[in-house]
Amino acid sequence: MNDKLAKKCDVSVVIRLRNEERWIGYAIQSLLDYLLKPEIVIVDNKSTDESLNIVKHFQQDPELNDKNNPQYTKINILNIDDYSPGQGINLGVKNCNNNYILVISSHCILTKIDMEKHKLDLEKHVCIFGNQIPVWMGKKIKKRYLWSHFQKKEIVNMHSKMEDRYFMHNALALYKKSTLIANPFDEHLLSKEDRYWANKFINNGSSILYDPKLEALHNYTVNGNTWKGIG
Repeated sequence: MNDKLAKKCDVSVVIRLRNEERWIGYAIQSLLDYLLKPEIVIVDNKSTDESLNIVKHFQQDPELNDKNNPQYTKINILNIDDYSPGQGINLGVKNCNNNYILVISSHCILTKIDMEKHKLDLEKHVCIFGNQIPVWMGKKIKKRYLWSHFQKKEIVNMHSKMEDRYFMHNALALYKKSTLIANPFDEHLLSKEDRYWANKFINNGSSILYDPKLEALHNYTVNGNTWKGIG
């Protein structure tokens, strides 16, 4: 575990899941490596592969269930039938018990996080979203299209020339729970719920921070909207 981050982080993690047996174990393990005693909330949309069995392997691990163990982690599984990205996140957030919410895709592997810094930044910004490194067949690839937004420096209220609006991405994003309870995502949108949410806030005078000190590997998946260029 990263010693710098080995403090009670007061973080709940929301993961939307559907048939991600290849990556969900890596995603959960990365959270255990970088966060101390997180709460993990899995929102499953009718997975038919081994995804849920992999989650249950972590959920039933004796060490993770021991409250006296530094690795203690509470993992909850929620089921959702009428799915949209916003509805999945909103359901997860309502079932979280900590003050901070990390939203991460089920095929992303967390590689950097600095909760002490991020908590301070969330006093000034309504959201922090992180750097995503695209990985294809185990190899990091050149950043194009959506991936080109992710830079090496902090950016407040990132504007996308491609989309002609402000940009934010929920594959890796950090919030206060209170913010998301008061301002849930639009449940009618089939994609880009994050951009609509961000633009509403920024246009009303709030700010969103892109911080490369929050980072994940974003692995290719055939069902991923980001990889299709629509998420």
